Amino acid sequence: MNIRHLSLSLAAVCVSLAVTSPLAAGEPKAVVELFTSQGCSSCPPADKLLGSLAHDPSVIALSLPVDYWDYLGWKDTLALHGHANRQRAYSVARGDRAVYTPQAVINGVVHALGSDKSAIEKAIAESRSNAKPLSVPVSMKVQGDKVIVDVPAGVADAASADVWLCPVTGKIEVTIGRGENSGKALTYYNVVRRWVKLGTWTGKAESFSVALNQVQNANLPLKDIDRLVVILQDGSADKPGLMVGAASLPLKTEPSL
Repeated sequence: MNIRHLSLSLAAVCVSLAVTSPLAAGEPKAVVELFTSQGCSSCPPADKLLGSLAHDPSVIALSLPVDYWDYLGWKDTLALHGHANRQRAYSVARGDRAVYTPQAVINGVVHALGSDKSAIEKAIAESRSNAKPLSVPVSMKVQGDKVIVDVPAGVADAASADVWLCPVTGKIEVTIGRGENSGKALTYYNVVRRWVKLGTWTGKAESFSVALNQVQNANLPLKDIDRLVVILQDGSADKPGLMVGAASLPLKTEPSL
């Protein structure tokens, strides 16, 4: 499914962690954001591929369901309107105005067909050859009732970035009642459920924190959050750019992908 020049208005969890996750302590090579929709007949292969990418510890794979196909007869049960805004903002930042599903955006700067593994791998290589993504080693931990994100001082080409915390549900099964995927039982992986801005990193060593109970909201109890992902991203919400750093931290044992 393809659409271009689309105008879009862009409790309890058993957590006693006080350590950094292995991925947070390492250096991920890519953040892959998949823009997908339950109303898109071309998306299921991409959703399945994202589940496969989630097994790679060097990749932070995220599913960002969009709502602009809801008019086809099925309201996406996981979509956030902000995801459509983010996808369009990416297209403006790149200058190509390409907005479609399934679309994968890699490291904030390159896009590829979300169901094409080789194209995504090529995009990862391209993003790393033309820029220096994920050059800041971010760490994250849950200590007591707080989520703490530590960012070291940056180098000259990584001197500022917005800091976003994303609660993620590892695996969600949905039976589609209408639209292009009517009657299908589909599975979505690493679904981003909210975006919580922690602040702006200015290039110096800084710590950001938020109370764990503030990560949830009325529609997303803590029991539905399997992991937290933090990203440092150049640019702004209206013009997002390169992923400067990222880390992922499980809050509990996630279901098998």
